Amino acid sequence: MERIAVVERKTNETDIKVSLNLDGSGKNSIQTGIGFFDHMLEGFSKHGFFDLEISVNGDLKVDGHHTVEDTGIVLGEAIKKAVADKKGIKRFGQFLLPMDDSLALCAIDLSARPYFAFDCSFGGERVGEFELGLVKEFFYALSYSSGMNLHLKMLSGDNDHHKVEAMFKAFAKALDEATSYDPRITGVLSTKGSLL
Repeated sequence: MERIAVVERKTNETDIKVSLNLDGSGKNSIQTGIGFFDHMLEGFSKHGFFDLEISVNGDLKVDGHHTVEDTGIVLGEAIKKAVADKKGIKRFGQFLLPMDDSLALCAIDLSARPYFAFDCSFGGERVGEFELGLVKEFFYALSYSSGMNLHLKMLSGDNDHHKVEAMFKAFAKALDEATSYDPRITGVLSTKGSLL
């Protein structure tokens, strides 16, 4: 069964289309209008082995907030749609990822009960044109729109670029694990019998 989702969302602030294949090879085409954000999403695709296409036309003349937050919303909806009934998947995923001086921890539960915990601080305000405060906004929006319990924690690091990149890659690896199949799982991995 193909786990592919296409989600579109248009508001007065953004026009977004996301295509996601959970069982891909890491092919991607990302155009958000924010170079560093594109770079992070490309890393997410590559390291999670997700085929990902994202096209965003946002109100960047204001700032990057709506573009980044709304991309999180739409990508989260695509993840939720692609995972579907969650039968046979591991549900939980975790990864500890080093990126030079930085060490990021990501843990996920695809429980359908959204919760977001973020423990990271940055030394500056921007990397390139990207506002670092938007990292938290992106992952918060994604976790709630997907119904995901998501924890991100920076265990060490000095370089802001490396910190953000470590988080996106750790998230990719944890999500890849959580969405992968385990032949021992029949139905969904829940005592309730449902993860919807």
